[in-house]
Amino acid sequence: MAKGTVRYWAAAKAAAGVAEEPYEAETLGQALDAVRTRHPGELARVLRRCSFLIDGDPVGTRGHETVRLAEGGTVEVLPPFAGG
Repeated sequence: MAKGTVRYWAAAKAAAGVAEEPYEAETLGQALDAVRTRHPGELARVLRRCSFLIDGDPVGTRGHETVRLAEGGTVEVLPPFAGG
């Protein structure tokens, strides 16, 4: 299992109650399943609307179970932003 950091932004940060936390997972899907288990409720709802960056690269429409995570990597959880 790869170990790294999940970073939450904006509404995801508020729902998680933390700015970041560690992950231990092989795929983005596994990491998000663990996040939902640790933070049931509002964060699980917010995650449905989020986009994700893995080590700075957008996940886009790829299936989360197909996105491999690297040792020491970073998952950025980005809710929709307004304004500009």
